[in-house]
Amino acid sequence: MRSVVLVVLVLVAGCGRRGGDGKQLKIAAASDLAKAFDEVKTKLAADGIDAEITYGSSGLLAAQIDQGADYSLFAAASKEFADQVAKSGKCDASTIQLYGRGRVVAWVPKGKEPPKSLQDLADPRFKQIAMGNPTHAPYGAAAKQALEKAGVWSKIEDKIILAENVQATLVYARDGNADVALVALSLAVVTEGGGYFPIDEALHDPLDQALIVCGTGPGAAAATKFAAYLKSPAGVELLGRYGFSLPTVSQAP
Repeated sequence: MRSVVLVVLVLVAGCGRRGGDGKQLKIAAASDLAKAFDEVKTKLAADGIDAEITYGSSGLLAAQIDQGADYSLFAAASKEFADQVAKSGKCDASTIQLYGRGRVVAWVPKGKEPPKSLQDLADPRFKQIAMGNPTHAPYGAAAKQALEKAGVWSKIEDKIILAENVQATLVYARDGNADVALVALSLAVVTEGGGYFPIDEALHDPLDQALIVCGTGPGAAAATKFAAYLKSPAGVELLGRYGFSLPTVSQAP
């Protein structure tokens, strides 16, 4: 497999006391949440919550938290990584909350026709196919699983370009460095131009996304308010506009 890893500068907070002075909330969030959480951030600013959000792949963000990165809220693209930081004791397991189910799509830039099936990706017109690194990016893992289940992976493996996270994956295709990108619906619906083909959810494990509160004190209190907003009718409506399925939005046991 020819892989090119896009190096993304990720701002990691220090390892001091979590949560700051209560006015600023430090959040580690999966890249597919970039547009949705930026909107939530704006809405909650009126309530005095100043959110500083770092976006990246869930696996790498979880590793940073395990190493002591100073976040009060972690919103992962897979519950697996929320469970990981809970198991390590860095975050509070009792606060794990499912907030939505993501969807993988095959996105192409303006002027290109989206594939009509995963089998179409073997067509010569798709010379380069971008996807997140499946070792730490949940959307990349789901995409690979779908391609394997559809019997396509072996036919296109040499065309794959690996990106650091799902947001970087879309950039490859948007900037003309890939013919198609396997990305989150939440990013596809807010990217001007282009088109996309939704991948059958039956071809991969559900992308049930979960968040978890980390630390104690004012930062954790602000994180709890952020999480509560996502469960509110307004939060559910907002996430629905970004393509997250609503039936799975619930409080995890």
